[in-house]
Amino acid sequence: MKLVFAGTPEVALPSLDALIASRHEVAAVVTRPDAPAGRGRKLVASPVAQRAEEAGIEVLRPTKPSDPEFLARLAEIAPDCCPVVAYGALLPKSALDVPAHGWVNLHFSLLPAWRGAAPVQHAVLAGDEVTGASTFLIERGLDSGPVYGTVTEEVRPADTSGDLLGRLSVSGARLLVATMDGVEDGSLEARPQPADGITLAPKISVEDARIDWAAPALRVDRVVRGCAPAPGAWTVFRGERLKVASVRPVVGLAELAPGEVAVHKNTVRVGTGSYEVELGEVQPQGKKRMSAGDWARGARVEAGERLG
Repeated sequence: MKLVFAGTPEVALPSLDALIASRHEVAAVVTRPDAPAGRGRKLVASPVAQRAEEAGIEVLRPTKPSDPEFLARLAEIAPDCCPVVAYGALLPKSALDVPAHGWVNLHFSLLPAWRGAAPVQHAVLAGDEVTGASTFLIERGLDSGPVYGTVTEEVRPADTSGDLLGRLSVSGARLLVATMDGVEDGSLEARPQPADGITLAPKISVEDARIDWAAPALRVDRVVRGCAPAPGAWTVFRGERLKVASVRPVVGLAELAPGEVAVHKNTVRVGTGSYEVELGEVQPQGKKRMSAGDWARGARVEAGERLG
């Protein structure tokens, strides 16, 4: 099939690479416009745009997918199907109607669970033991279209959202290629999603990433892992924000009040609503990430001081 691939961030690259290597033709990619990045705030092309340009593939950067110029060029290319991975913009009906086989999205959850912008983060936050990826035909609703196929992935105890998304981006790429193959030869039929089991996964805000030390240790651990690498879990110490990159629950040890910090020779522990957690790496405001021990020594944390 002739494909137009839509995607923007790095997580979409395994799928783009797999489609380029497949029997299908990637005629063009659609991606978000160049955006300011770095200290100089210079305009930088998206990872998908950069990869497509390296491969000599046409790059379309509409401000909105409803732009007449973009729709005209899409119709001119006349793709058979448009695979999508983390494009980042809502597609109007005028765009959805162009390809004969529609737009097929790779979504990083087992639909209808975790519909929305942050499925992997919510799976970690919820303590799911298994998640996965799904390919589905895009409709007007939020991730509600009929599903072509799924792949499952175990959520490991120490997984961050970044770890899990990295594995899903690779297994999901294989699923997306297989879906394109099945759409082409007619062996795949999209099945409606079940009405039961729908959960929503809205974008995680910075405020959502604030640690509540009165919560149980397992919840604190999930917030830290679920918000890594972005937006990053955080707390407050002496009136300034302190990012918390990793913690380790210390099962059975509960000598500290919620948020109370205890500095030992080789460890820094914090009390929660259940047992304590050991801080791994932290990042004080305006500084680089460092071990909790180095932070505590530099800040001269005193007995009885609290986070939160």
